[in-house]
Amino acid sequence: MRTAPGSSGSSGRSPGRGLQPNALGTFDTLVMAVAGSAPAYSLAATTAVLFGAVGLAGPASLLYCAIPMFGIVLAYARLGRIDVNAGAGYSWVGRTLHPFLGFLSGWALVLATTVFMVAGSLPAGSLTLSLFDAGLADDTVLASLVGAGWFLMMLLVVLGGVRLTVRAQLLLSGLELLLLVVFLLAALAHHGHATAFDWSWFGLDQFRGPSGFAAGALIAAFYYWGWDVTSNLSEETRNSRRTAGLAALVGVGVVFLLFEAFTVAVNVLLSADRIERGGANVLAVLGQEIWPGVGGKLLILAVLLSTVATLETTLIQVTRSLFAMGRDRTLPAALGTVHRRWNTPWVAIAVVGAAALVMFAAAAAAGSVGQVLGDAVRAIGLLIAFYYALAGIAAVVAYKGLLLRSVKEFLLGGAWPLLGSAFMLWAFVESLGELSTTSLTIGLGGLALGVVPMLVYWRKGSAYYRPARLDAARVLAAAEPFAAPDSPRARREDKSLATDF
Repeated sequence: MRTAPGSSGSSGRSPGRGLQPNALGTFDTLVMAVAGSAPAYSLAATTAVLFGAVGLAGPASLLYCAIPMFGIVLAYARLGRIDVNAGAGYSWVGRTLHPFLGFLSGWALVLATTVFMVAGSLPAGSLTLSLFDAGLADDTVLASLVGAGWFLMMLLVVLGGVRLTVRAQLLLSGLELLLLVVFLLAALAHHGHATAFDWSWFGLDQFRGPSGFAAGALIAAFYYWGWDVTSNLSEETRNSRRTAGLAALVGVGVVFLLFEAFTVAVNVLLSADRIERGGANVLAVLGQEIWPGVGGKLLILAVLLSTVATLETTLIQVTRSLFAMGRDRTLPAALGTVHRRWNTPWVAIAVVGAAALVMFAAAAAAGSVGQVLGDAVRAIGLLIAFYYALAGIAAVVAYKGLLLRSVKEFLLGGAWPLLGSAFMLWAFVESLGELSTTSLTIGLGGLALGVVPMLVYWRKGSAYYRPARLDAARVLAAAEPFAAPDSPRARREDKSLATDF
C-alpha cells in the first residue's frame, strides 16, 4: 500500500508521542523567520566585528553573502516540500548524501546554537545593565548572571509550548521592528555625517584579497543565520510543505534590507574610531548620534528585545534538532520525549539549559564581553557555512531527476542552491587561516567531537544509518493521489495567511 509522504511510513520515524501539529500558520512562521535572524541583535553584535574585518565594505559583504544565502533558502524550501522533519538538514543530508554527513550537519547546528546561548545572552545581560548604569555593562560576571536570567526565562517560554512561544515573538519582534524603522527614517533626515556615502562600499574592490572577502562572508553569514528555524518548526506548522519555505524567503528578504540600511547608516554617521570603541554597543552609539539623549536608550531597548527574541528561536532550533536525533536514536532516546501537556521536547530543553549554564560560568571567566562575542561569532559562522553547504548540495541531489525539466527548475533548483553551497564551502576553507585559536577550537574542535556519538550510535544500529533515500521525483509522484488542488478548501488554505491570533 502506498503511504502519504511525510507520514511515519515514509519518514522512518519511530512511533510515539510527537510535537503538536498544525499549531502555526503562515504569519506566525514569518514572524519566527524574522526573529530567528534577529535584525537588531545581529547589527549590534556584529557590526563592529564586520567593520574590523572589511572596513567600509560591510554593505558589500552583506550583499554578496545574501545572493548565495538565498540559494540555501531555496534549497531548504525545496527539501522541506518533500520531507517534513523537525531535524531539517540533519534528515535531508542523511537521506541524500550520507548518514554520517547528515549527523554532522545536525551536530553542527546543535553546537552553533548552544554556543549562541552564551553569545546571545551575554549582550542581553550587558544591555540590560547599560539601561541602568553604563559603567556596569562591561562587567562580564554581572552580565553573565543577568544574561543567564534572560536565558532561563526564554527556556520556560519554549517549554510552555509553541503557541506561547509565538505570542512572545509577536510582542518582542513587533516592538523591535517598529523601533528600527523609526530610526531608519530618522537617519535619513539626519544632518551631517562622518563619511560621505560612496557606492564603492558595495563593490568587490574594497576587500583585502580573497581571505578578506571570505572573512567578511563568514561574519555576514552569522547576520542572516536563524531563518531556518521555520524548517525545524515544520512538524508543528499548517501546510508546512509550502509555509516553511515561503516564510524563510520573505524573512531573509526583510532582514537583508534592514541589515544593508543600518550598515550604510553606521558607515555614514560614525567614524571608524567610534565604531571600534562602540563594539557590541555600536547601535546605542548610532542612536545617540541620531537622537541625542533618548536615541541610545531606545536602540538599546530594540537590541535587548531582539536578543531575547532570538534566544527563543535558537532554543527552538536546538531542542527540535535534538528531539529529532533522540527520536532516531542517534543520540540518547530520552531527548525524543515530548511533554504530555505542553507538547514540547522537555528533556532536550532541560539538557540544553544545563549545558548553557555551564558555558555561562566558563564565559564569565573568559574575559571581556566583546572578546567572548567576537570569538563566538566567528566560530558560529564556520559551523553555519558547514551545515548550510551540505543542505544546498542535498537539495540538488534530491531533485536531480527534475532539474532538466525547465530552465526555471534548473536555475532555482540546481544552479542557485549549488552556488550557495560552493560559496559557503569556499568561505569555510578560505577563512581558516584568519580565525583565532579559540574560534577554531570551538568550530572545528566541536565538530570533530561529534564523531564520537555518531560512531557510538551507528554501532548500536540506529535505523537512521539505513535511510530510505530521498528522491523528489518519487516523493512528488507519490503525493499526487493525496493532493486535491482544485478543491475549495485547498484553494482557501493556499491563499490564507492563517494565524492563531
